[in-house]
Formats: sequence, C-alpha cells, structure tokens
Amino acid sequence: MRLAVTALSLSHFRSHRRATLAFDGRPVAIFGANGAGKTNLIEAVSLLSPGRGLRRAASDDMIRRPEALGWKVAAALASFGQAHEVDTWAEPGGARQVRIDGKAATQIALGRIARVLWLVPAMDRLWIEGADGRRRFLDRATMSFDPGHAEAVLDYDKAMRERNRLLKDMVRDAHWYGAIEAQMARAGALVHAGRVAAIARLMAAQEGAQTAFPAAALALLEPEADAPVTEEALRGALSEGRARDLAAGRTLCGPHRSDLVAVWAAKGVAARDASTGEQKALLISLILANARALAEETGAPPILLLDEVAAHLDTGRRAALYDEICALGAQAFMTGTGAELFAGLAGRAQFVDVSEAAGVSAAREVEAWNAD
Repeated sequence: MRLAVTALSLSHFRSHRRATLAFDGRPVAIFGANGAGKTNLIEAVSLLSPGRGLRRAASDDMIRRPEALGWKVAAALASFGQAHEVDTWAEPGGARQVRIDGKAATQIALGRIARVLWLVPAMDRLWIEGADGRRRFLDRATMSFDPGHAEAVLDYDKAMRERNRLLKDMVRDAHWYGAIEAQMARAGALVHAGRVAAIARLMAAQEGAQTAFPAAALALLEPEADAPVTEEALRGALSEGRARDLAAGRTLCGPHRSDLVAVWAAKGVAARDASTGEQKALLISLILANARALAEETGAPPILLLDEVAAHLDTGRRAALYDEICALGAQAFMTGTGAELFAGLAGRAQFVDVSEAAGVSAAREVEAWNAD
C-alpha cells in the first residue's frame, strides 16, 4: 500500500492562476527563485488534511489577486489501496468547502484518507518561542495517529471560548458554567490522553532507528505538578477555580496550558539551548520519527511537505535526509531555490521548476537535474 498525491490541480490559488501536475509517488523536488510560488504549491497539498494548512491562513488570504474569484485545489489521491478524488475550495468571504469522491465531506474526513506532515521555516523557532506553537506541533502529530483528535481539540477550544466569555462578563451564576465545564472536561481529557499517546509513539519510533539525525527525549510539561488531566479532575478544577478565573478573566487550568519539551538525548541539551542547526536537526528527526511510526501502524508512510528543508543542513546531513526519505518510501514534496540542492535525489525524484512572471506563477515538470 502507499499514500501519495498522483495529480494536483490549482485554480486561482495564491500566485497560481492555473497549474496542473502529475506525480508518480516518488519524492518531488520543487525549485525556483524566492517568491516564484514554490511554497504555494505545497500549501495546496497541505489542504488535503484538516485545518488551515501549513501557513494557517484564512480562506480569503489564499485567493489570487487581483481577480478575487475564489480558489480551488483538486487532487487525485492513492490512499491505502484505494483511489480518491478530493476537491477543496472557497469563495470570497466564504468558508472552506471539501468534497471527497463527489460528495460533500468534513475536514475531519480528510484526516482519514490522507496523513500529511510538514516542516516549514516558521517552525525553526519552535523551541524558543511560545508554547502555543509547540502545542500545535504536538496536536498535528497526534492527529496524524488519530484524526479524531482534531475534533476533541475543536470541542475543547469552543467550550473554553464560551467559558472565557462568561468570565470576562463577570457572570457568577453557577448554572451558566455547568454544561460548558462538563464539555471542556470531556474534550480536555481526550486531548491530554491523545498527546501523551503521541509522545510515546514518537519516542518508540526513535528507538533503534538508524538515522543521521539526533533523537529527542520528549515530555508533556504541565504548569502545575498536580495539574488535572482526567475528566473528573478537570471538571472539579474548573468548578473550584471559578473565583480565581473570574479575577483573571480567563481559564487558568486545562490542556491549553500544557507545553512540549524536548531534550537532545545523546547530549542532554534542552532543545531551546541547542544551536540553530541542531534545533533544525531535532525537528527533522521528529518528523521522520512521526513518519516511521505511521508507516508501521498504517502500512504506508505519510505525505511529507518540507519547505526550504536544506536551510541549516550541511551537505552530509542533507544527503542523509534524502536517503532516509527514499528508504521510508514517502512521497515528500521539498522546496529549494536551486535544483542543485537536490542533486542527491537525481534519478530518485521528480523535479518541478517554478517560475514567476508579471505576478503569475508557472510550474512544470523537468528532467531530473544532473550535475553533469
């Protein structure tokens, strides 16, 4: 079995007025000048999974200007022995829509037929910026194992927003809080359990792996030693903490305050204290571990989206990355400014040249780049 995009079509998406590409399941090296539209291509692929894509952009931000006609991404997907046609689109001012095999579907349904992981330059500062980015990183990994995790996160966030609104309005009547806190407790316990299980899977996938990238010891850090994590404990903590939360104007306990911490296992160095190159290597290691774990559990590695992946990697580690991707059998879409960055993939990947003229991007498959 395999998981791969076999055809991709874009209409009025970002800088691409129209683009049509066919793929054979091998890695895809996408090269071109800065601003040519390379990342826009892999952002389109990221929309084959639930959520707002690798840029976390609103639907209107993906509309090509100046036409503002709305955008559409269509893809053919080979998924665990089955073939699917996926369409996703948005009209100006409208919400993103999804259709699978001609029938309207939810974004959650995308997670059941396509597992997509990505690494983008904005994540290079993951270990030194706020915990919210690390939670999103962990939640996407968790969702790759259990697509239903996305629903638990959405339910929790929705209930928390409603509770925070009551707190800011200084509502003190307990009857207003009961049902909301019960929903938060149910969803929050699921979110926490899913994150813990995902960390265990990632750690197991790193053990014994022959890789040029450093293994990371991972842990879920709670703001308090006795932080509530079960449904019953969380419901009780929310109820008992209303006075404190009213004073703060927000909810002060729950999985929205958890943090993911990582330590370079071999050196005992916290990820936040590692060099820029070391932090990048740790991120790549976790993405590869996630992919290995999924391949073991589902029988097929996920689709990988690696934007400007060669940044901060020396020649040896870059070659090692390509070898690991090919050994894994994953369809990895990788971007870079020059084809020479992907010389180690000659004969093992498809090459796509992206160019831009007068504000319009063009993408075309080319013969494998060869140093000779």
